[in-house]
Amino acid sequence: MEGISVLKKSSKGKKDDLYHVIHKVPYGDSPYVKAKHAQLVDKDPEVAIVYFWKAINAGDKVDSALKDMAVVMKQLDRAEEAIEAIKSFRGLCSKHSQESLDNVLLDLYKKCGRIEEQIELLKRKLRLIYQGEAFNGRTTKTARSHGKKFQVSIKQETARLLVKPNIC
Repeated sequence: MEGISVLKKSSKGKKDDLYHVIHKVPYGDSPYVKAKHAQLVDKDPEVAIVYFWKAINAGDKVDSALKDMAVVMKQLDRAEEAIEAIKSFRGLCSKHSQESLDNVLLDLYKKCGRIEEQIELLKRKLRLIYQGEAFNGRTTKTARSHGKKFQVSIKQETARLLVKPNIC
């Protein structure tokens, strides 16, 4: 019954609210919102990339826009371009988002066969863990994968980094 009242409320108010929940796209008219709509609803990755660039240049959710754009570029076999975008614009992103950008970079390096860069980044991530700078000084962090949240310990993250490489 509670679900029905939610539907009634959204149909009385903004009908778009339910649409955004169903399609898992943010609400609004900003460049980032347009990029996510192009990516997830229109399924037009080229248009999405254009809007992600606009979002980055406008300072609109730069952390998310840069990461999401790099993922879309990878899907279009534009991994080298995605690497350069992250390297050039990560300075605009928050400290909190750097670890996520590193994880995207690891995947991009792997796709491009840039083994040396992949190894160096893995070493740097491990060094941060051993120096106690990973996880902002905490022993666990909340991670997300495929829409699910879970806790990851420093030991689990270390194991993931050591097993992940598949460098060849």
